Amino acid sequence: MQQRLLIVEDEPAISAMLAYALRRDGYAPVIAANAAAAQALIAERVPDLILLDWMLPGSSGLDLAQRWRREDATRSVPIIMLTARGEEDDRVRGLEAGVDDYVVKPFSTRELLARVRAVLRRAGDGAEDGQLRIGALRLDPATQRVFKDDDSGSVVIAIGPTELRLLQFLMRQRERVHSRAKLLDHVWGGSVHIEERTVDAHVLRLRRALEPHGLEAMVQTVRGAGYRLSALE
Repeated sequence: MQQRLLIVEDEPAISAMLAYALRRDGYAPVIAANAAAAQALIAERVPDLILLDWMLPGSSGLDLAQRWRREDATRSVPIIMLTARGEEDDRVRGLEAGVDDYVVKPFSTRELLARVRAVLRRAGDGAEDGQLRIGALRLDPATQRVFKDDDSGSVVIAIGPTELRLLQFLMRQRERVHSRAKLLDHVWGGSVHIEERTVDAHVLRLRRALEPHGLEAMVQTVRGAGYRLSALE
């Protein structure tokens, strides 16, 4: 079955161009010009990826991204933000809302298709059934949920989408030290141009999410080198 890609864009010329390029590349694009139309298409069938314009009538793309990251049906659907806002602060705002990648207008269809393939590939890497476990910490890639397991049972750990991707990468590469540049490349994608301090901010958020469960010490700073995830002693 062709992968279904939802284009949320209120400019007909841009959405038509995107749909044509995606269709030629083997995808099945559908178009929504506003939030209500996008929700109706999602209710019909959850897409494999969403191309989301920042500036939309009635509701901004940033608001929609945050909403979809809170809802079970769309929590793990990859989102690429399309926008003319190219400043770093804007890119960081989009990424912190749970967006997987960020394409600044004007862009070539060749660049966009490369981003789509890369994001879908990264999403596929996390769709396997096998669960990741380190000590009491467990991550289920299929449901995109994190748990603490102990003698009293399992407790769901509330965690943001970017922190979840960061944790998933660290769990797959347990005990290994990763530089900020490497984490940017593997978690955010090498084509996303943001400063390395963004990694520090998300590591702090990850620790805060783990702290109520006594697991924050698993995320360790290696001075001058980067970060690693290690089982508690």
